[in-house]
Amino acid sequence: MDDGTTFVYQNTFGGYWAADPKDPFGPGGQAQSWSKEIGGNDKWDWSTDVVRGVNLGGWLVTEPFIVPALYEKYVNNTATPVLDEWTLSIAMGANLAQEMEEHYKTFVTEKDFADIAAAGLNWVRIPIGFWAIEAISDEPFLVGTSWTYFLKAIQWGRKYGIRIYLDLHALPGSQNGWNHSGKSGTVNFMNGVMGIANAQRTLTYLRIIAEFISQEQYQDVVPIMGIVNEILWGTIGEVGVQSFYWAAYDTLRKSTYVGIGAGPYIAIHDGFQGVRSSPLLSFLAGADRLALDQHPVGTFFPPTADAWAIATNQSQKTFGVTLGGEFSAAINDCGYWLSGIGSTPSSPDCSTWDNWASWNDTLISSVKQVTLTSMDALQNFFFWTWKIGNSTVLGTSSSPMWHYQLGLEKGWVPKDPREAIGQCASVLGSSQLFDGNYPSTATGGMGAGSVLPDQIASHTFPPTTLSPSFTATQIGLLPTYTPTGTVKTLFAPTFTAAPSAVVGTGWTNDADNALAFVPVAGCSYPDSWDAVNATLPSAPCTGA
Repeated sequence: MDDGTTFVYQNTFGGYWAADPKDPFGPGGQAQSWSKEIGGNDKWDWSTDVVRGVNLGGWLVTEPFIVPALYEKYVNNTATPVLDEWTLSIAMGANLAQEMEEHYKTFVTEKDFADIAAAGLNWVRIPIGFWAIEAISDEPFLVGTSWTYFLKAIQWGRKYGIRIYLDLHALPGSQNGWNHSGKSGTVNFMNGVMGIANAQRTLTYLRIIAEFISQEQYQDVVPIMGIVNEILWGTIGEVGVQSFYWAAYDTLRKSTYVGIGAGPYIAIHDGFQGVRSSPLLSFLAGADRLALDQHPVGTFFPPTADAWAIATNQSQKTFGVTLGGEFSAAINDCGYWLSGIGSTPSSPDCSTWDNWASWNDTLISSVKQVTLTSMDALQNFFFWTWKIGNSTVLGTSSSPMWHYQLGLEKGWVPKDPREAIGQCASVLGSSQLFDGNYPSTATGGMGAGSVLPDQIASHTFPPTTLSPSFTATQIGLLPTYTPTGTVKTLFAPTFTAAPSAVVGTGWTNDADNALAFVPVAGCSYPDSWDAVNATLPSAPCTGA
């Protein structure tokens, strides 16, 4: 590995690794005998291939419950109460670069990718924050370093046959006000006085990421890109959510074009509306390779596997590729800091659930049944999350029902995820099965990209109204950014054994020459992370 240590790769599912230091973009490995190898002639086929994946949560976007030790060192900091990566970055101060990179370097390593393949899994979902590209104003995040480690993930994914769903997990202004958006508090994305400006800035970042992963060197490893994690539909509203989704889809497909192989699948989150009756089911009919991501986490949405399975089947028939981007084995909210630093579970007694070392076979079997049923119901799934770090206070890890690696060792996660196949059949029978036939446009086939004009007309950006209560006239007064800035490009990896390897420029489409959204020179802006109730300007600012 990078640090000079070694391990023995043991894969009982016929998987193998493949890497040539002198040809870093050559054919890669195969996670299991039943999963497609990376870079081979036999491409991923959504009608027959199944995603069995895990999230690498807490790695490139930190969360207190996943990496508690990282936060515990600073949790009693009186100058800056630590709640999220924003406040953690401030508390770390001059140590930020060293400590955060040490976390990136050690929390997930090449061995994790080998272990993931050996566990029968073939995909990972990797959350990243916008600060992989840049931070502006007083945003305290460590810029760029996380991208270095995402590039390592691409190489490890290629080597072990693990495909990557890249998810933009944290957006400017925060899309949900939760700690994993970078800063907990208020929603300033498509909401409030800076809602449009933050969304414009995000569109630029999405273009930058999509252009990079669409390059031929990387596109076979990173076939899916999520444009926003867990957008808060209840705060932003249907009009605002769909307006941004259209703007992002239109921006990205203009960058990558349409059809099989032209850029990644674009994943949109269901906003916790559920995929069975979601307003998104008829959204942008004819869109090219638009995937719908649901997060039916049982702790907060009690699981009924039959409902999940039926909803997923129906969504795949009518919408297209439908992913279970986050779920766990949890049936309650027990766990150290699960809902944030200092949070108290609502469950009346967590002593049994927290003490996973004392679980008996009956309890382990029951939790495993939740895992298996959820996997089968969601079909193309990503368990949240692969690993949870030890707490320095507890002396061990917490939140065991969210900890795939621990469950794999102790028995509430299956040694072979294919064990989940058929768990729902006894409930559903054969009437609700999905036959593998997606709408042709959903997988880049005939008519892909032919979104109907009335759909486009009804999802304008900026929208006709904006939460919390802006009218069309008032929207014209909101601060906005201007597309006149220089577009940054993401840097590529370097290879000491292959110094002349063609790593790409970071930009796959030379014809995509639109400029970046940047602040208007001479205009003043309210705090983009705390502007929900800022004063609305009386007139648009046109700059100096």
